[in-house]
Amino acid sequence: MADVEEHPFAVGLVYEDCFFHPVLCTYLDVDGDEMAGISLIDGSGPRGCSLRFCAPVPLSIPQVVWIREHFADYVERRTAGQTLTSILPSA
Repeated sequence: MADVEEHPFAVGLVYEDCFFHPVLCTYLDVDGDEMAGISLIDGSGPRGCSLRFCAPVPLSIPQVVWIREHFADYVERRTAGQTLTSILPSA
């Protein structure tokens, strides 16, 4: 379980949700162990995650752009267990 007190998230930042969508965070409740936002892939939302159990991953804007351009391949590789750093090209 992740330590909820030490998270890098805030409203306005982007994270990867449980379904590997880059999501713009629009809601964060650390005490309630909940965050939500809008998918930057298809505009769906709210897309909710638990800080503790979903293990959302913070993303940079260049990472989001790359993920959008390669989304089907990205999801296939993430679903197969590859890490974000092993998929994305070096900066």
